[in-house]
Amino acid sequence: MPILAAIMVPHPPLIIPEVGRGEEKQVQSTINAYEKAGLFVSELQPDTVIVSSPHSVMYADYFHVSPKKKASGSFSRFGASQVSFEEQYDEDLVREIGRRADLEEFPAGTLGERDPQLDHGTMVPLHFIEKYYKDFKLVRVSLSGLSLSDHYHFGQLIQQAVNALGRRVVFVGSGDLSHKLQTYGPYGFDEKGPEYDRRIMEVMSSGNFGELFDFEEVFLEKASECGHRSFVIMAGALDGLKVVPEMLVHQDVTGVGYGICTYKVNGTDENRYFLDQYQERIQEELRLKRMNEDPYVALARRTIESWVREDKKIKLPDDLPEKMLTGRAGTFVSLHKDGMLRGCIGTMFPTTGCIGQEIINNAISACSRDPRFNEVNERELDYLDISVDVLSESVKIKSRDELDVRKYGIIVSDGYRQGVLLPDLDGVDSVDQQIAIARRKAGIAENEEITIEKFEVVRHG
Repeated sequence: MPILAAIMVPHPPLIIPEVGRGEEKQVQSTINAYEKAGLFVSELQPDTVIVSSPHSVMYADYFHVSPKKKASGSFSRFGASQVSFEEQYDEDLVREIGRRADLEEFPAGTLGERDPQLDHGTMVPLHFIEKYYKDFKLVRVSLSGLSLSDHYHFGQLIQQAVNALGRRVVFVGSGDLSHKLQTYGPYGFDEKGPEYDRRIMEVMSSGNFGELFDFEEVFLEKASECGHRSFVIMAGALDGLKVVPEMLVHQDVTGVGYGICTYKVNGTDENRYFLDQYQERIQEELRLKRMNEDPYVALARRTIESWVREDKKIKLPDDLPEKMLTGRAGTFVSLHKDGMLRGCIGTMFPTTGCIGQEIINNAISACSRDPRFNEVNERELDYLDISVDVLSESVKIKSRDELDVRKYGIIVSDGYRQGVLLPDLDGVDSVDQQIAIARRKAGIAENEEITIEKFEVVRHG
């Protein structure tokens, strides 16, 4: 089996003695486990080590694979320039990963390199591996802002490339756990921090990678984790393979969680195609939801499917409810995929003759003209979760006490600059946060005067 094994490891520079200068002893259990992981890799004698690192160059919509023949790096920014690395890249494997991504029009490849230097998310695991074994080439891949399913599929593409070339490979999923485990930690404390560490270690120690998809984006953000997407890529690289997991350590001393597990591949297992299972479950959930869609969401979906499949704008149906044909209001159409926003465009005030036409126009814009995203493609249609908001007229407020993030959306204005935020959004828990986000959307600084209007919505979907 070309992919021989994988390891899940953290990357605190502190555990390098030249960096820690004695302080590393507080995480001695992690260091001991890391030594075992390094020996584990050395015993397999891989041709190539692939590292997914959260600290390589990261793009919102692209997986970067480091190019060129070689790369170097050191811990100089951590005061230990004497600890340095000179690594040879596996250029053939890098090209094969890019070729397979291109065939699928999947956003991954060697474009967009900013800094060729090795990052500490790569160098920390290399430090422990190279204590025992150095006769390998390296492939370094980044994470992205794309969905967890995209990260898993990127791992699948990596596995396909490895198989095509017959490389003997160990995959290293580099990433710390929550950074919000203790009040004295670098990012303070959040109750989601310990919850994340408990859940992720249950998943990773059991090798039940299908549960990696069950971590919601808002939860991951509040936990301030570092490595979840890295672990998902690793899981994708092990897709369909039987693994023998062993948890070596889980430690929390510094306010940041460190977990180390090893995974020895032992043949194939038809029950471990986790992305297929996840997508089947999501499709079934959305199918049941579509059966109960009201006319507002059904119109948006019909519009999007016609536009994406046929490049045609549908005509306003005449069998819509009377309110959709005669009423006028601003609307927003929101698209989500895999729990992540995939497009959202709307109008604060009516711009057409009726609500139905307003939905048609905004549905087309949401799937094809949101500047934050690429256009929705036909492969995505079965995975879109669609909602439609119909807005009331806005009212200027006199006091922030009049606001409620669950009930009211807001319009923040300063002259021609205007930021709009809908109510009841995941991750928006306070009025101050709601206003701050609306300010950023409008490009209005914190010290600038603003006018705030509130509005209510009827949400469909």
